[in-house]
Amino acid sequence: MARPLHCPMTSALNIPDLIRKKRDGEAHTRAELEQLVLGYTRGDVPDYQVSAWLMAVYLRGMTAGETADLTLVMADSGDQMDLGDLPRTVDKHSTGGVGDKTSLILTPMLAALGLTVAKMSGRGLAHTGGTIDKLESFSGWSPDLPEDRFLAQASEIGLALIGQTRDLAPADGKLYALRDVTATVDCLPLIASSIMSKKLASGAHTVVLDVKVGAGAFMRTLEDGRGLARAMVDIGTRAGRQVRAVLTDMDTPLGHMAGNSLEVQEALSTLRGEGPEDLTELCVALAVEALAAHGEDPAEAEARARATLTDGSALAKFRAFVKAQGGDAALVDYPERLDVAPGRSDVVAPASGFVERLDALAVGRAVLVLGGGRERQGEAIDHGVGVEVLKKPGEAVGAGEPVLRLYHRDGRGLEAARALLEEGLAVTDRAPEPQPLILDRVN
Repeated sequence: MARPLHCPMTSALNIPDLIRKKRDGEAHTRAELEQLVLGYTRGDVPDYQVSAWLMAVYLRGMTAGETADLTLVMADSGDQMDLGDLPRTVDKHSTGGVGDKTSLILTPMLAALGLTVAKMSGRGLAHTGGTIDKLESFSGWSPDLPEDRFLAQASEIGLALIGQTRDLAPADGKLYALRDVTATVDCLPLIASSIMSKKLASGAHTVVLDVKVGAGAFMRTLEDGRGLARAMVDIGTRAGRQVRAVLTDMDTPLGHMAGNSLEVQEALSTLRGEGPEDLTELCVALAVEALAAHGEDPAEAEARARATLTDGSALAKFRAFVKAQGGDAALVDYPERLDVAPGRSDVVAPASGFVERLDALAVGRAVLVLGGGRERQGEAIDHGVGVEVLKKPGEAVGAGEPVLRLYHRDGRGLEAARALLEEGLAVTDRAPEPQPLILDRVN
């Protein structure tokens, strides 16, 4: 990994002046952001001063140029992955949702299409799942690879995935922890810089962003989602990267399964060309964006992307990837052997009609209380629990017919999970208007 350039010292910096400057709505220079953020990362600037600055940013915002500069400073705060010897590198990031197992499908698709995916992924927190947690459903699979092996695997297979490291964009980790306790998390320039600093430090030339919008997403409205997408695309463009964003619906869970092992099973079905329509369509759409960023015709790219799910090439890449990182590759071909909790309990329709609403946040929280998620970093989780969506919005249902199925372990959290799901379910006597999965694109 390449080390960042020498950072300026903060001895001559008057931090209160920078707080005042942002409080009064003025823009920072790149040098000021370097001294403030890198000084905080080194421990030269105290928490209480950066807390005041974060609140000033929250209230006053940042210009596009400031946001890009902040992102680059954060990316430069630690190691940077050097992927220069790898061809056609691409990274993908989702802003977080429920049932979102697209990385398990999309990354081997991209590898089968001749792109190189060498990326960092995270664990789940609260109601959103994490790619690392899902992959650890394969016994023996590990996200811990030394750099030389990580790069060699990416070159040989086209796909390597590691856990996030504190050495990449450490300023982001420190700033996020402070934002979390100062009510400054939901601030667009701070969100955009947090996400993109890690993407830039990870080294890929092309970045495809899946910006979730709706009840189960961090961005609840399409307007907010567009703002975040535009900010991230602008940051990447200013940094010389190819960045494309797709805004997708997260009012309803993606696919039918939520919960680690259950989502892996659904991902494997999709890699065999047998997955649910919404999940398949999203993975194809994201693959097209990655190929189009590398100059391919979108129509031809779509045909090639779909073929990887029917000709076995994406599944073969995924099998090789699991094996290369120590996982039991036999589970790829025998997904029924994955650990799934034995308990079953259904949530039924209160009346005949059509499913009008199936709240994604309620499903995510139900998985959490069943034990399938964590509220704090480092907590152990149960990979086998989860929720299956038996009926999606718009589908007809009879009174007493199962709409959702809970997979539980000895009844842990069952009643609380049922209550959440019942609250998040609505049945109406008229079929609701179908909602699009892909809401917008920002290139």
